[in-house]
Amino acid sequence: MKNYHINLFYSDDDACWVADVPDLHYCSACGETPEAALKEIQIAMTAWLATARKHHKPVPKPAYRPAIYQLA
Repeated sequence: MKNYHINLFYSDDDACWVADVPDLHYCSACGETPEAALKEIQIAMTAWLATARKHHKPVPKPAYRPAIYQLA
């Protein structure tokens, strides 16, 4: 799988860990632990990419970089 950036954070509102992929619109997952959220986002990314390909939709190249890395 391509090197997409994954945001991982704890959501007090949802009371769980959330992982999302900014380059893949609406691709997110959650879990009780950071590890569980990361495992679930891998499944979500695979499904997102497979669905895009099946429906002949464009698959974006990894482009997102958090601002902190853009300064380096």
